[in-house]
Amino acid sequence: MGYQYTTLLVEQKENGIMLVTLNRPDKLNAMNMTMLEELNDLWLKLKRNRETRVIILKGAGEKGFCGGMEVQDIITPKLMKDIPSMYDMQTPIGELQINMRKIPQPIICIVHGAAAGAGFSFSIASDIRIISPEARFSAAYVNVGLAGADMGSSYFLPRMIGTGRAYEYLFTGNWMNAEEAMSLGFASRCVAKEDLMETALELANVIAKKDPLAMWLTKEAVNQNIDCAGLEQAIIMENRNQNMMISQMANKMK
Repeated sequence: MGYQYTTLLVEQKENGIMLVTLNRPDKLNAMNMTMLEELNDLWLKLKRNRETRVIILKGAGEKGFCGGMEVQDIITPKLMKDIPSMYDMQTPIGELQINMRKIPQPIICIVHGAAAGAGFSFSIASDIRIISPEARFSAAYVNVGLAGADMGSSYFLPRMIGTGRAYEYLFTGNWMNAEEAMSLGFASRCVAKEDLMETALELANVIAKKDPLAMWLTKEAVNQNIDCAGLEQAIIMENRNQNMMISQMANKMK
């Protein structure tokens, strides 16, 4: 299945691994209107793609992962004066993170350099973060005149690092460096920049060799149980998933 985009490079690797590259290196891979539309299109298509088992998300070029949103291309002066249109615009921006969580494939995000604003949200909506020592993260929304919580940051960040530190980053827009990202459990691995892709591929290959239904159900269970009311609801989700897996094994044995 081919995916042709203007701002994204999509490559199908071996073993069901897909490499998705934010491809605007001259703009630090900032999200413009085209990238917004193309990312949502890609995530929606991947919901129905059973051949792809895991995604690696990266930014093109040497400078960084993603510098944020190209505000002047998305939020124009004319649009700012039209509140209903602004609401319509904000909806697909938020849907980016929802769609990333809804696709069945685990997403491994590899980050070098800056991941700010939209780039920060792409990284936190991913399932696994592998970073280089030069990586740094900023919920930069508050630094450009917006509210400090945007694109899922107020949902993901407190759940990842706790409310105390999350408040600090969301209120200030300050940078989280690689050392802090590792100590807070924000990222799972920190390797030299030149080793990022190799490390991601090693991990992706481990995931891709697992039963795809097991991976899809695991991602779904984790995402659902982050929000569940308690242990009993979590166990119900896990029991349902295990029953599905056992039924699948039984069918294979026939």
